[in-house]
Amino acid sequence: MPASVSPVAALERLPVPKVDHIDLVTVKLPFVAPFGTSVYTWTDKEAMLMRLEADGLVAWSECVSDPDPYYSYETNGTARHIIRDFLLPLVEPGMEMGRLEAGFSRVRGHGMAKATIENGLLVLIALQKGLPLHALLGRPAARIMSGLSIGLRDTPDELLAVVERAVAKGYHRIKMKVKKGQDIDWVRAVRRRFPGIRLMVDANGDYTLADTDLLRRLDEFGLMMIEQPLSYSDIYEHSLLQKELKTAICLDESILGLADAATALALGACRVINVKQGRVGGLMESMRIAQYCAERGVPVWSGGMDETGVGRAVNIHLQTAAGFTLPGDTAETANYFERDIADPPVVLGPDGFIAIPAGPGLGVRVVAERVLERAVRWERLR
Repeated sequence: MPASVSPVAALERLPVPKVDHIDLVTVKLPFVAPFGTSVYTWTDKEAMLMRLEADGLVAWSECVSDPDPYYSYETNGTARHIIRDFLLPLVEPGMEMGRLEAGFSRVRGHGMAKATIENGLLVLIALQKGLPLHALLGRPAARIMSGLSIGLRDTPDELLAVVERAVAKGYHRIKMKVKKGQDIDWVRAVRRRFPGIRLMVDANGDYTLADTDLLRRLDEFGLMMIEQPLSYSDIYEHSLLQKELKTAICLDESILGLADAATALALGACRVINVKQGRVGGLMESMRIAQYCAERGVPVWSGGMDETGVGRAVNIHLQTAAGFTLPGDTAETANYFERDIADPPVVLGPDGFIAIPAGPGLGVRVVAERVLERAVRWERLR
């Protein structure tokens, strides 16, 4: 690649491959433990996967939507509708990926649906070229930092036990969920037991500006950041809150694309950004956001959505891109599923780092028998 061509520009020029078959496959995997946030508690992962087949090669991508609208207005049902009836009709073999992305922009929002198609096509192109996905993204292999997201627990002792296991594993960063009434005392308990860990909290929008005094009390715990304390749809009020806190605010759900990231930084609404590739429309927009933030000295990290091994592998490859400098929500498969649909599972090395799966495309193998065992819906779209 010429030095003057950015990795994203190179991706934009790639031709869309001809695809013989496209299927949407929904699987349901039980979590090893319920995952609770301030908005909802999930006991299983109902993941909608896209399967693309071309000349005997099979590529997979994962939609990060849920079956319910508690995290996002996008659900498996809405994503299926948007993909089938509005986005796939725009996909033409031979057109450039950048042109396809521009066509997708006519559909307002629905970044999760868009990411499902874009990522699947890029994984297929990587397979056709015999390249690992990170190489197609223009990035060398790297060791990926690990980070564990811990859902709400019933008691502080239960939370401390989970954190203790994470510390023993060597995770580089630990995130704990908080909500009103389950915040200051719980964070204090963790910090007292583990004074040296890199710790952050995630509120999933449970607070308002009226809680500023309460949130200011979190400054005493030396946190890496407070993730999304206020409304999902807000940027401006976060800028007011950030002025009142020593701790950095990280915006997550407020960031739906590069324009939102630019607005947030211009207003001083945050000092860190969580890039969830499945929410912002896919790998290309994620790389744009990360590069934009890097040029302004703002760290970013890769957020997770409790994905199966398919989506988890996409996130791992993405974190080789320029700008991803903080540990993301990249944890061992065993924290979520007893048996995933993809091999090999994600495991931590002795130093807490994660190796990128070797081989072309994602580097993971989707096990057909496990998919069939867990499939609750299978639909051929093309």
